[in-house]
Amino acid sequence: MSLKSLKNQFKTYLLTKKLKKNNILFNLSDFTFSDKNVLIIDEIIPEFNKDSGSRRLTEIIKLLLKNKVSVFLIADLKQYKYKSDYIQKFKDLGVNVYQPSIDQKGQQVTKEDFIKLIAPKIDVAWLHRPTIFSKFQSLVKTANPNIKLVFDMVDFHYVRLLREYELNKDEALKAEAEKFLKIELENCKNADVVIAISTTDKELLKQHFNTDEKVVLISNIHQHIDKSDNFNSFENRNDLLFVGSFRHDPNSDAVKYLKENIMPLVWKDIPDLKVNIIGSYITEDIEALASDKFKLLGFVDDLNAVINTTKLFVAPLRFGAGIKGKIGQSLEHSLPLVTTNVGAEGFDFGEQTNVMIANNAEAIAQKVIDLYTNKILWEEASNSCKTILEPFSLKVTENQVLQII
Repeated sequence: MSLKSLKNQFKTYLLTKKLKKNNILFNLSDFTFSDKNVLIIDEIIPEFNKDSGSRRLTEIIKLLLKNKVSVFLIADLKQYKYKSDYIQKFKDLGVNVYQPSIDQKGQQVTKEDFIKLIAPKIDVAWLHRPTIFSKFQSLVKTANPNIKLVFDMVDFHYVRLLREYELNKDEALKAEAEKFLKIELENCKNADVVIAISTTDKELLKQHFNTDEKVVLISNIHQHIDKSDNFNSFENRNDLLFVGSFRHDPNSDAVKYLKENIMPLVWKDIPDLKVNIIGSYITEDIEALASDKFKLLGFVDDLNAVINTTKLFVAPLRFGAGIKGKIGQSLEHSLPLVTTNVGAEGFDFGEQTNVMIANNAEAIAQKVIDLYTNKILWEEASNSCKTILEPFSLKVTENQVLQII
């Protein structure tokens, strides 16, 4: 047995000992089943205030609960690492959340054991992200062959990785992209329903998997916030804002590109303009970009307060796939933005395309300068946000989710 296996065995032993000491017993009657029951598995317990994918999944969970569907949530964490500040938040919503426990014989009830125990009553397994579907679909289907398997792509990983490869020609990324294409296509074949997050992802998937009747579109959920007397005017706002978790490579690249290629051009025209970068899991290479005019704020609990005093959102994404939650978040608050074709995928900017979208450093810088300094341009862009967001309303998404369930 390897040293790693021995360590894992010891950690499992310590966890079992702790569960016994604290009398954490498994009881199936502690979980609530309804006429319709959905199992959701993700890599983590969704951190809904930290990343777009988690925020979207949380809104889907809320829609299911609203429609009297029981939700069972599992994170693909190691048993001895199965901790999250978000577990209680989901329990408070009424979600059945798996946590390690022991049975009457003193044995651990693992994630896999839990799936087998609840599977007879589960109608739909919503497997979130490619690796999760690949890992759990066989176990779920074996436990109950009648379960409807849903593969939620989140984004088309192959496309995102291939675009990153095309940007920097790292052969390892090309190999990773090809690996994910195989996983994603195998998942599509085994799934009963495939969820694409944007029209672009759906069309790109069709080039590789042409079973269109299987693929449905469920995008991010965004509700536009109507402007009120408290809405800050052009004159009462300052600074640029970027939001994104640094667990996601496109965000790291965008922030470096912003600091090194775009802002030097903007600062020639607006020397004192400050940029605020908000995002969890900041890495050392991102920390190195910090300056008086380029502030790294890390994770911010009340993002709305920052958005409502910011004059312009900027998201110079050079690669990625799917719908970008940060774009929708800016539009929710009627905050004008500058992004790229990649950032704008899935949204119809209409007449504002020429105002808010550009694809090289010079053009992005110029659009930032124009929107930041021109009140009429800014107000027109702000007023267009509600129309752009209409396809992402709760009502549209709710209908799509319920059709699957």
